[in-house]
Amino acid sequence: MADRWALAPAEDDGVELAVLGPDGLPAGPVLREADLTRAVRERPDVTRWVWRSTAEVYPRLLATGVRVERCYDVEDAETLLLGHEGRYGEPRSAAAALARLRGGPVPPDPPQRSAEPGAQSPLFEPQSVRSAPMPLADLVEVYAEQQRRHDRAEHPDRMRLLTAAESAGMLVAAELNRAGLPWSADVHRAVLHDLLGERYAGGGEPRRLAELADEVSAAFGRRVRPDLPADVIKAFAQAGIRIRSTRRWEIESLDHPAVKPLIEYKKLYRIWVAHGWSWLQDWVRDGRFRPEFLAHGTVTGRWVTNGGGALQIPKVIRRAVVADPGWRLVVADADQMEPRVLAAISRDPGLMEVAGRETDLYQSVSDRAFSGDRAQAKLAVLGAVYGQTSGDGLKNLAALRRRFPRAVAYVDDAARAGEEGRLVRTWLGRTCPPAARTGDDGTEEAGIPVTAEDDTDGPGQEWVPGHASTNARARGRFARNFVVQGSAADWTLLLLAALRRTCADLAAELVFFQHDEVIVHCPEEEAETVVAAIRAAGDLAARLTFGETPVRFPFTTAVVECYADAK
Repeated sequence: MADRWALAPAEDDGVELAVLGPDGLPAGPVLREADLTRAVRERPDVTRWVWRSTAEVYPRLLATGVRVERCYDVEDAETLLLGHEGRYGEPRSAAAALARLRGGPVPPDPPQRSAEPGAQSPLFEPQSVRSAPMPLADLVEVYAEQQRRHDRAEHPDRMRLLTAAESAGMLVAAELNRAGLPWSADVHRAVLHDLLGERYAGGGEPRRLAELADEVSAAFGRRVRPDLPADVIKAFAQAGIRIRSTRRWEIESLDHPAVKPLIEYKKLYRIWVAHGWSWLQDWVRDGRFRPEFLAHGTVTGRWVTNGGGALQIPKVIRRAVVADPGWRLVVADADQMEPRVLAAISRDPGLMEVAGRETDLYQSVSDRAFSGDRAQAKLAVLGAVYGQTSGDGLKNLAALRRRFPRAVAYVDDAARAGEEGRLVRTWLGRTCPPAARTGDDGTEEAGIPVTAEDDTDGPGQEWVPGHASTNARARGRFARNFVVQGSAADWTLLLLAALRRTCADLAAELVFFQHDEVIVHCPEEEAETVVAAIRAAGDLAARLTFGETPVRFPFTTAVVECYADAK
């Protein structure tokens, strides 16, 4: 393992480093060098750097033009291992891991730093991570113990692959943060002017919002603030219409003249607040939008961003995402990812056969089980993943179970384990946290449907969504979804790692990622090479993640100058 080195930044901006042996401990002397960048640049043959945190080290290297091939992120590995051991939520820092190893008091994790709009530079400077340096001797002690903990995992090889994939994801996230998404401020301003009209002095609502607010008030016969839900609900009540919220699905069917301008107001108001002129001033610099991507941002492994709303860019605002002159955006969406992942992890012969065809998956399912009704087949498959039991959900599930029994049994077993408070894992070993204590809070993920009927576990017990719920049925539904969404997240990490390696030999660069979509910014002449690289990366990721199966993971790709033209 002479290709694996440990690295620990020191107090004086120097660095300690040492080559590691098979046991994860130093196989030679601990070296001390004055400059982090030089220490890494002068060792190009190192294929994996072991460090405490990618966020601590890698932005500093990127700022000086140095990239690394692979890394092992000790703190990210600690998060995965704690989850696998049923200890999710315990402090995950390297200092906490060392304290547990030595039997000392465990320090809490430092609070997460908030992103600062308009000041992306801290993302690339050492002060963006505030933890005190950890001596290399302590770091490798934690690392060596983590190797032993991997050996004790349910499936050690899969768990090691997951940890490697997560560390690769950390590198990708740092590189995305550095690159930024190409963004035309001029186009953005033009879009805002077309949608919202002129801006008024003093920061008040733009002209179009003011006009719509007047239309809403005129419809009610009195002054109503459409940006205040309580005011709107009260106005409808005075008109003899009772509503519980101002959500579109609740008000769009109402027979009242205020509905149309109110819906339009709400749509434009969200754009003004979330992606308006202030957002543009805060987040776009030098032709790039740079949010802070956080790999492993949720318990399922799906990514989030720290500030900027990068994962909720409205289609109309995507017009501002424009490639540089002579360059193109290659936008790739994984097709029908969830059912393909379900086929791969359940090993259901029928569903694998369907997912291996070069045809639309939902249409193939419909031909087998739903008399050619594609819409019904899609509802049934997604209902199995999300645990839908209302409406035709049970009937659809029964039809699906007859044709694809192992696939349905797989998610049913996960749901049952979740209801019973047992640990549930993805294919590689990412673990759904155990049931929370009564009163713990949680966050709903992945669009899991929520219905009032789930509040049935007993008097006085509040329903809490997601993995933290103490409601057995809600937790079961989350676990059912977790094994699919989490395994999909594992696959996408390996996809990104493979694509990153290909792009390293090109001028192309990864600039955006969310769930099942990736964007590469490249010279026009490299576009077709990138399209082929994305497909090859998806195939390789599937083999690495799930082994040899007939399941295909195709992509819909578009080569465009403007993101809005991709779909």
